[in-house]
Amino acid sequence: MRKHTNIILVCGFIFTLLISNGIGFVCDGIRLDSLRKSVLRLHILADSDTEDAQKLKLKVRDGLLQSEIFEGCDTLAEAELTAAENLDIIEEKAEEILRKNGCFLPVTAELADVVFDERVYEDITMPAGEYRTLRVKIGSAQGKNWWCVMYPPLCLPPACGEGCEENVEKSDSAEEYFTEEEKDILHYPEKYEVRFAVWDKIKEIIDKYTVHNDKIEEKA
Repeated sequence: MRKHTNIILVCGFIFTLLISNGIGFVCDGIRLDSLRKSVLRLHILADSDTEDAQKLKLKVRDGLLQSEIFEGCDTLAEAELTAAENLDIIEEKAEEILRKNGCFLPVTAELADVVFDERVYEDITMPAGEYRTLRVKIGSAQGKNWWCVMYPPLCLPPACGEGCEENVEKSDSAEEYFTEEEKDILHYPEKYEVRFAVWDKIKEIIDKYTVHNDKIEEKA
């Protein structure tokens, strides 16, 4: 009798652990998705990997960040709307910078959902995944790219150029835009690496299954 009781207790303990870990896994996955959806990234792609093309990319970067296009954006929605409404201006500004430097390549700006690998930025690590992105493509856009977090304004201090640091928020203060749980993800990514990979794989399988069923229903 005692043996059976012990087995029941052990099984109950294991079941409790599984439930607890499962809830924690789902909560962490939801936090990851929330983090991805709370960010607007800036992605600038150079025409090529030549030294001149890479220098031009950085000049375009500095010019756009100093243009004050995004000044006064206090929310993610405002930042996205500003980007969407100013794509033509962003293209013109970038092409103007290129022309001043003897380059006449076209520039294309777009708002897109872009998949990024894990990226380290100063003392934070942005998890891999899909992010809403202002993407600026110079010429063929086949060169090495530059990226940052446009909102919250984490990319401004290190990239805005000499003399403008006093006029922009520092990256430390910009972290107030993230919750404590999100900041833990940003600063200690190694804690979440495996479970995030599993979370994304499960979502990928579910998405494929959903799309497959939708196609079957359309044919029916």
